[in-house]
Amino acid sequence: MPTSGPSRTAAEIASQPASWRKAAETLPQHRAALPVRGERVAVVGCGTSWFIAQAYARLREDGGHGETDAFAASEFPFGRRYDRVLAITRSGTTTEVLDLLRRVQGAVATGALTADPTTPVMTAADAVAVLDFADEESVVQTRFATTALALLRAHLEDEDALPAGVRTVERAAEDAERAVAEPLATEITEAEQYTFLGTGWTYGLALEAGLKMREAAGAWTEGYPAMEYRHGPISITAPGRVAWSFGPVPTGLADDVARVGGTLVAESGDTEAELDPMADLIRVQRLAVLLAEAQGQDPDRPRNLSRSVVLTAGGPDAEES
Repeated sequence: MPTSGPSRTAAEIASQPASWRKAAETLPQHRAALPVRGERVAVVGCGTSWFIAQAYARLREDGGHGETDAFAASEFPFGRRYDRVLAITRSGTTTEVLDLLRRVQGAVATGALTADPTTPVMTAADAVAVLDFADEESVVQTRFATTALALLRAHLEDEDALPAGVRTVERAAEDAERAVAEPLATEITEAEQYTFLGTGWTYGLALEAGLKMREAAGAWTEGYPAMEYRHGPISITAPGRVAWSFGPVPTGLADDVARVGGTLVAESGDTEAELDPMADLIRVQRLAVLLAEAQGQDPDRPRNLSRSVVLTAGGPDAEES
């Protein structure tokens, strides 16, 4: 049953503007774990952390900081050469991430972003950025994931490698304050299905939005690159269903959604009135909590999930890492 009063998840969602600002303020103490300009980098994670890795990889490469790939930790190509492997793991205990770091240790520089300084990742990686101020009690990741991305964005900003059109962390935090407070439209809260779309670095955010809705609320969601929407996924759109775009909306897409009776949600961040895409993700997080509570579920304790995936001889203990 849901908890009485605001959930832990809702409180953690609301704290994100402050967490992002603190990530930027504490950047100097975390530099040892972060990529150096020109390095060829692989960023790895599991679940939410993998999607954040995808967003960062595209930001870093588009900003000219260096060639960057993102992988689910279990799918890392060990035969490929990298100058650094950067792992994102809230729990610091995820089996696939730890196995990967230990396997490459001594052969390539490794770094990690985590929320818990008492976990095995502290010795598995050469250097670790501990964002303990963004740790969470809830199983579903919200605050830690976006704060990790805020730190990585702040690093690119500091090194003059933020891609054109991407806002500063401070500006994103200002947008996040709006995203925390503004009411969600009825056509969003009462929809039966959600397709999340992204372009460039925001594709990772679109995938994370879909995951968040599935985890917290068991919602029917899908995620695609925005230009792929018309290559099949549009077939699912209809009245009572939402196409939600993070970042710029491709030419003609709004007309296509309207033609099939769907609802388009878009906050591209291109004008002063529009939200930074990372701030827009907060609205999805809030929606997931709202839908979970409306169904009588506890967003702090989603079904089939616990905090990290630690593989045992008998199989995985399922958690979100």
